Amino acid sequence: MLPRFELCQPRTLPEALGLLSEANGSLRPFAGGTNLIPDLRSGRDRGGKFMALAKLDDLRFIRSADGCVEIGGRTTVNDLLHSSDIERDAPALHASARAFAGHMVRNAATVAGNICYGSPSADLLPPLLSLDADVMLAGAAGTRTTPLASFNLGYKKTALKPGELVTKLSWPHPKAGMVQLFYKLGLRKGDAISVANAAVTMALQDRVCRHVRIAMGSVAATVVRAEAAEKLLLGRELNDCLISEAADLAAAASSPIDDLRASREYRLHVTRVVVKRLLCQAMGG
Repeated sequence: MLPRFELCQPRTLPEALGLLSEANGSLRPFAGGTNLIPDLRSGRDRGGKFMALAKLDDLRFIRSADGCVEIGGRTTVNDLLHSSDIERDAPALHASARAFAGHMVRNAATVAGNICYGSPSADLLPPLLSLDADVMLAGAAGTRTTPLASFNLGYKKTALKPGELVTKLSWPHPKAGMVQLFYKLGLRKGDAISVANAAVTMALQDRVCRHVRIAMGSVAATVVRAEAAEKLLLGRELNDCLISEAADLAAAASSPIDDLRASREYRLHVTRVVVKRLLCQAMGG
């Protein structure tokens, strides 16, 4: 049984922003509801006033504009999975969509929902963070843009202000030769929350690292970048020893917990293994 709640369903973005402004923080927006409904059923969420965004089709798009890839906040995970543009321009994001839950959940879950829920195990976040994605937010007073790296502030805590919605995410078109990789470790193949996941974006020139981003999920209160490992690799010729050292630094940047899916020690171990594996794959092209 679900608790009692009130629901409104705007048909346009201005209508949605107007309702949020009038509600003064008492109206909570949701898109696919793939996190909200289980929370309501379990009692983790007590209900209240909600706004469904299912009819805001102007926020559902994948496109190129001004040298950037753009995806709308209401773009679903299956939209990403079935997009040849995402497969070409953001293969790590495409891989994370393929590893994301099952078909029914992918058909409802949205990009904005995945990042706004604030879960450290969100599968879409590591590839988007490794792409240096920006988040555009809209409210009644106007729009603003913030780096995704500054958006997730902690466990289920984001920079989203009351009355705002995520309208799109964007990142520069990848340069030729850039490698993007993602790996998810779960307790089973399908419908599993990540025990740990990671994404690597890297550009090499004659085996010298010219650009690198390493993002990791399920290993801290939010998805994190392994910045010390990135700094170690940048400008240096890659080899197995250097990659092992970078993987150690990535594990050191983690602060995992014990839970039902894995122990802290296991997560530290697999973070090191997964990051090392992705870096070795990137080195091999």
